[in-house]
Amino acid sequence: MAPSITLSAVLATALLSVPATAPEGTPAAPRTDQARHDVALFSVKAENNAAAQEFTADSSRLDRVSFYLTSGAATGTVTVQVRTERDSAASAIAARTLDLAALGGAGAGWVEVPLTAPLAAGTPYYLFVQATTAENKPVVWHGTRQADPQAPVSWNYDRAHWGGWHSDPARLAFHVNPVDGDRCGETEPCYVPASALAARTSGLLGNRDATEAVSPSFAVGAAYVEGSNVLRLPSGRWRYLPTGRTASVVTAADDPGALRQIAESRAWLAAGKVPGATPARQAASRRALLSMRALLRPNGAFAAAWSPAWENNWPRDGSFAAAAFAATGHDAEAYLVLRHNQATQRPDGTWEARTTLDGAGPPDSRTWQLDGNGWVPWATWQWYRAAPAQDRAARLAALYPMLQKAADYATDSLDANGLPPAGPDYWELPTDTPNIGTAAALLSGLNAAADLARASGRAGDAARWSLAARRLSNGIATHFAPGGYPRTSDGLHGRDSAAAFMAPPFNTAPADLPSALDSTWDALLLPNGGILPGNDPEFSWGSYAWTPSTTFFALAWAGTGEHQKADRVLDWVLSKRNGLGELPETVDGAGRPSSVAPLGWTDSLVLLAALALDGSPAPAPPTR
Repeated sequence: MAPSITLSAVLATALLSVPATAPEGTPAAPRTDQARHDVALFSVKAENNAAAQEFTADSSRLDRVSFYLTSGAATGTVTVQVRTERDSAASAIAARTLDLAALGGAGAGWVEVPLTAPLAAGTPYYLFVQATTAENKPVVWHGTRQADPQAPVSWNYDRAHWGGWHSDPARLAFHVNPVDGDRCGETEPCYVPASALAARTSGLLGNRDATEAVSPSFAVGAAYVEGSNVLRLPSGRWRYLPTGRTASVVTAADDPGALRQIAESRAWLAAGKVPGATPARQAASRRALLSMRALLRPNGAFAAAWSPAWENNWPRDGSFAAAAFAATGHDAEAYLVLRHNQATQRPDGTWEARTTLDGAGPPDSRTWQLDGNGWVPWATWQWYRAAPAQDRAARLAALYPMLQKAADYATDSLDANGLPPAGPDYWELPTDTPNIGTAAALLSGLNAAADLARASGRAGDAARWSLAARRLSNGIATHFAPGGYPRTSDGLHGRDSAAAFMAPPFNTAPADLPSALDSTWDALLLPNGGILPGNDPEFSWGSYAWTPSTTFFALAWAGTGEHQKADRVLDWVLSKRNGLGELPETVDGAGRPSSVAPLGWTDSLVLLAALALDGSPAPAPPTR
């Protein structure tokens, strides 16, 4: 019977090729594989069900076997044997028992099992599989019903239906001694836990011009070659995106093109700094930097992540990336992002919520957001303070028209209370009254723009923007501070993780901010250890923790000297990296990575927090 488990993301990758047939009149070579797995064929749940695949040995030694399994059960065991007699456990020449929980629980894909034993070439054997679980969930061996007269016989044990063993015209999916492309993780997915499929992407391959996402189905058992975006597969071979190509290739390990790419990536990392007081933090920082580099387009656009809905440039995400690139010594990348922000600025000095990566315009009708007028000047200031002194003045001059338009618009937007207008915040949802996510960003941006104006000899601009910053600071102190910096000035929309934007490296922390950070964290904390972006009673974020919001607090506490709290939060975030070491956008209620990975915004925040905890914090723009 077919299982009641849907894993279309895995099944969509099924290899449907038909094995080649021998010319007519030529004896068929022994078959030790059948790769199709488009149908859930036989239940293998004990004690009433099992399956066996007959094969004839074509070599003198057994090294491993593989078969395509789906399991709705998360716990239990799977017994795998190679027998000389189909229905005799005593005839097994090799056996292994797998733990379903160790495989990742419920899921689907090719299960590879190391089994070693001598074989007699030309002798028939049986690959036997049977699962034992207390759960009332299916465990099924897949295969195909398409005709393949050369495929060896598949056997279905169904005591209730057949009364025992039954040879079936359907053919199970299996390999004996798979090598190279027959190994899972190359063209076919290794067994993937169903929970992993909640993540749309698991990693990135890239060259300087193109990027390709690693899907969860092909990340299991894989690992990056240290200091690179070259992926080492379970087979030992490598997958990478060669220079000039837009699709990855699988090569032998030590492929010359892959080795050149590895060397170039390592040289790029070595040219900057990799923060982290512990090996785990250093490893996370290296991966964050390489992932951010892969998300950066040659034109300076910075993709939020590499999945269709995220393959756009947000001014906010790009600004954080520019600040992190600058702080880690990657000046060229930081400046490239800022120039792209300049190219995509609207004539009135504002930015769309997001634009397509080619800079042509917004991908949809999403309402523009004013916080970009704070984040872009802040990022420009962070770049300027870290940039090489010999040419930064000329490069700042090229950016100055962008700063002037952004800061002037922000100044003119303030109302009689010194606050910006109501509108969408970083939640990308509208508010009816001013929100802290926009107000705090604009305060940072106005102070940053004023300081850059002073550095550029623009005293009039500096005075005007400093005055606007003081008005905005007073407005925040009057209308947000009494409530602990809630989401909106009317206090009707709960707490907001953007309270952390009032801390360095964005703003000089007000005296009352420490208690507000503590109370906001407590209000937004989830049982899984992360936090929600906010707790507005009119909108639910569900039970998923957001890694950017959680990392806001690592950065804020590091910037205000609360290093023990910052350490705890940063270590929690890093503990949620996926199997490839990538940082996800969200973490589900069970503590598992979810949504996209990597997320460039979280990568940037982690780098800034690690630097701050190393004793090299990015400062907040000065106030005058």
